[in-house]
Amino acid sequence: MFDLRDSKSIQFKPQIRDAMFGDFSWQWMPIEPGSAASTLEPWASFARAKQQIDIGDSSAAIQTLRSIVDTPNLESRQYLQAWHFLRELGVEPGPDQAKTLLGVVVEVGMPNGLDLVAAWPDHHARYYNFSGAGVVWERPNDSLDKAIDDLLNVGLPVLRAIGPWKQKRPNEPTKDAVRINLLSPSGLHFGEGPMNLLSRDPMGGPVIAAATRLMQALIALTKK
Repeated sequence: MFDLRDSKSIQFKPQIRDAMFGDFSWQWMPIEPGSAASTLEPWASFARAKQQIDIGDSSAAIQTLRSIVDTPNLESRQYLQAWHFLRELGVEPGPDQAKTLLGVVVEVGMPNGLDLVAAWPDHHARYYNFSGAGVVWERPNDSLDKAIDDLLNVGLPVLRAIGPWKQKRPNEPTKDAVRINLLSPSGLHFGEGPMNLLSRDPMGGPVIAAATRLMQALIALTKK
């Protein structure tokens, strides 16, 4: 996970896209168990859950992961990651949690790569351009809160209208296609189609418009 406290230009790498969704496998851990960083929460709990899984104690791992999702004021992607592991262990969120929106990732297939805009309820946001440039926003102030909230607010009705994707997350969309990813405790929900059609869709259109405004706000940060 990124630990940047301001907007910065960075270089896009394929694994950066994967970090947007909070659905890494058990084989991935951001820190090594036993390291100094593993004493920090929630990574200490993630490391402990992995150790419990490794010894076959799934019941203990479930309790540990539940303690993460019950902890207030974590990053949205940390909640997503905990729920991803819980679902793998057969634990599904209750109806009061299943359709909680924990993130929106809008991907646009370009001729030479991928454009991506992402936002989460913790008011963190990302923009990555197909050229390799990007902006990371870790909420050093509240200047982008409205643009982020606008995207989340129009994404919520889409999340509630469609069911979760039960298979492996698809690879990035192809040229001229746009994919709207809605992230929740119950998993990934998404809609996809040609840009010229989805941008006119009654539900998809507002999401694309809000994502475009957020993208423009993030780009503007690099010009100040």
